[in-house]
Amino acid sequence: MAKIGFIGTGIMGHPMAQNLQKAGHSLFLSSHHDAPPGRPDRRRRVALANPKEVAQEAEFIIVMVPDTPQVDAVLFGENGVAYGVGPNKVVIDMSSISPTATKAFAAKIKETGATYLDAPVSGGEVGAKAATLSIMVGGCPNAFERALPLFQAMGKNITRVGGSGDGQTAKVANQIIVALNIQAVAEALLFAAKNGADPAKVREALMGGFASSKILEVHGERMIKGTFDPGFRISLHQKDLNLALQGAKELNINLPNTANAQQVFSTCAAIGGANWDHSALIKGLEHMANFSIRDAQ
Repeated sequence: MAKIGFIGTGIMGHPMAQNLQKAGHSLFLSSHHDAPPGRPDRRRRVALANPKEVAQEAEFIIVMVPDTPQVDAVLFGENGVAYGVGPNKVVIDMSSISPTATKAFAAKIKETGATYLDAPVSGGEVGAKAATLSIMVGGCPNAFERALPLFQAMGKNITRVGGSGDGQTAKVANQIIVALNIQAVAEALLFAAKNGADPAKVREALMGGFASSKILEVHGERMIKGTFDPGFRISLHQKDLNLALQGAKELNINLPNTANAQQVFSTCAAIGGANWDHSALIKGLEHMANFSIRDAQ
């Protein structure tokens, strides 16, 4: 069993760390960043003062924090991971951050003698708890093979996409698709409800046809019931779409539908919804329409 440092036990990181413990691995946490991931198996969980100490003790160091600046700080800030790693250690960033920054981080970690994988995930809090996450990995094949048992403890669909940064590129693409699917479901349910149909019955009918999707199944139900406690916050999806739009600018391509979805998320944030679940995108559309699908049921 491996010695694993885990930095970032939030909504996603907490159950991911628990699943690593359940698989028999030992965890080293940074008390500056993390609360213990559950009560069981205290003998295989050690709290240390900072990321540097975590990196000194662990063979694999997993980072799961919200954005690029936080990853930078954990890796290269005062008492950061980079000052505690060396040969035969693997740093695994499972956050969703800039592909460009990821390539720079990988190069700096390589200078320490350690190796670096970017391994963002998809599947939300539900997938993190059930250990069914999709994991998109960028980095060298040997490091990927070494880390594969860890990924298998946290997820099901595990793909090495390519070199450093390619995992993050795949995650940005994933977030484009998810956002546009959420917007499509929200617009369809708003259209149906405003036209006098029961949105719950419309969703039921659509689930049996070509429009069926996981987004319609899970987030469509949330939209209808109005249950928007965060599994994945709007503010985080805004961050991911910002990465997409900035990347598109650098690549000289246009992503008009992504830009539109970002505008609707911005409407949600403007009315106090930055911390709503991203399925609450429908509330931005409802705000603009001055109509709620839940009032129509």
